[in-house]
Amino acid sequence: MASVPSLASTLQQQLADALTAALPDAGAADPLLRRSDRADFQANGILALAKKLKGNPRELAAQVTAALPAGGLIKDIEVSGPGFLNITLTDRAIVETLAARAADGDGRLGVPLKDDAGTTVIDYAQPNVAKEMHVGHLRSAVIGDAVVRILEFTGEKVVRRHHIGDWGTQFGMLIQYLIEHPGALKHEGGASDGEAAMSTLNRVYKESRVLFDSDEEFKARSRDRVVALQAGDPETLELWHRFVDESKIYFHSVFDKLDMVIDDPDIVGESGYNDMLEETCRILEETGVAVRSEGALCVFFDDVKGPDGNKVPLIVKKTNGGYGYAATDLSAIRNRVQDLKADTLLYVVDARQSLHFKMVFETARRAGWLNEDVQAVQLAFGTVLGKDGKPFKTREGETVRLEDLLDEAVTRATAVVRDKADKVGLSEEEIVENGRYVGIGAVKYADLSTSAVRDYKFDLDQMVALHGDTPVYLQYAYARIQSILRKAGDAVPAAHPELGLAPAERALGLHLDQFGEVLAEVGAGYEPHKLAAYLYQLASHLTTFYDQCQVLSPDNAPEVVENRLFLVELTARTLHRGMALLGIRTPERL
Repeated sequence: MASVPSLASTLQQQLADALTAALPDAGAADPLLRRSDRADFQANGILALAKKLKGNPRELAAQVTAALPAGGLIKDIEVSGPGFLNITLTDRAIVETLAARAADGDGRLGVPLKDDAGTTVIDYAQPNVAKEMHVGHLRSAVIGDAVVRILEFTGEKVVRRHHIGDWGTQFGMLIQYLIEHPGALKHEGGASDGEAAMSTLNRVYKESRVLFDSDEEFKARSRDRVVALQAGDPETLELWHRFVDESKIYFHSVFDKLDMVIDDPDIVGESGYNDMLEETCRILEETGVAVRSEGALCVFFDDVKGPDGNKVPLIVKKTNGGYGYAATDLSAIRNRVQDLKADTLLYVVDARQSLHFKMVFETARRAGWLNEDVQAVQLAFGTVLGKDGKPFKTREGETVRLEDLLDEAVTRATAVVRDKADKVGLSEEEIVENGRYVGIGAVKYADLSTSAVRDYKFDLDQMVALHGDTPVYLQYAYARIQSILRKAGDAVPAAHPELGLAPAERALGLHLDQFGEVLAEVGAGYEPHKLAAYLYQLASHLTTFYDQCQVLSPDNAPEVVENRLFLVELTARTLHRGMALLGIRTPERL
């Protein structure tokens, strides 16, 4: 795979070389290059150098300008204000760089792999066994899946971990109920596998809870069953596995609807670290990281205090000998660093758990499991809100089931697709398929186009709108290009660097060239919303291009048609790749 340096990076290097040649006394200097409304780019670094060298910034700028290579990349350079350089690139350089990107046969569009790739373990999509997934599970799954795709594209080795809730006292209740009601997990007819699994689990949970709350003898038997589970009793473990397996059927049905792949080997829940818990506690106590307090094993922090001013501890082991969530999370860190050899641990977890993870990470640092070579990051996300700005609930005040939400999104999107189907000539099969792509894409894009840490409003009507910052607008842009390519007849996309570019062509080309730089920034900061913003801007540039530059006009010379087909085809490939990195499909016809 041949990586293609961006126009900005090539210009940056030329400016840096010119600064060194013209101003050798300045030492290493950063040109501070950025996009500009006055030209293609503006370099702002000379003002700082002038202060350092005690010289006139405009005179220094003129010296740097004289040291730049003539022709090739730079068409025009103007010294503005106190030494700013306004730089316009040649049309030839733009087209040649884009042609190099288009020629990349690996589908990477010339985007390089990062030099410092490592191993990231990402913890995301964390449902609970025997419980329905609700809207609160949406963000971890969608954001995590997009970050995985983006990191892998940049060259990072990514290990997925789905830390499901599959352990705890409620399983004593469920298993005891199953022992006393052996047929309880049999599916009722008429439902799909996933729906049947969840319906059955819901029924068993409710029935066992009623019995647990009303029958003291059953409650006592359930608590004894927890002890048997933790002790590894074979019969109890076998029944526990039945609940886990039944839940996985349901999980996979939901993730299939989300158009996400979750592999069983990546599902390592709370139970996966049971054998490590006691050793984790022993190490923490022996090293003095954790201390006994009122019978519990705790870690204290100077900056974590309760309303009464007393320090609030991280409880690793409870007074009754049970293990807290901290013990499992710390054991998971040990496993991920020592066994999986991770240098980055990424947790896509609700912002409301920030204090817990702050304490867990600090504890791991004190124990030496996290150090300067291993970082742990919580990619915290906000809450999904309804149109009223309050946490998203049903009209009855219940938490919204994730499957219901996804089904409704697909229904709304299918109606939008069907309304336009006659104009495009879509078959019923295409309408159904595109409705699914648009609906699920709408749910994902609404999440991913918002900075993860912010709350966002869930408004399906807005999400599936054809205009504005929606995935449908981007999907339609892609499909429109495919339509043009189908209508092109014998004309083929071909770059013509010898041609001059219209303003809309230049704007589209310069934006296309930023794709690799945007992905590098998105991957480094775990910020998929910046990729979504880039793709929306790309579609907007495309709309302006359509308005100002006809592609297949009979008035165009053949080379103009070919060059414009080249631009729109590369735009389509960039949209397709970018949307795929967000986990969103791009239909060929829409």
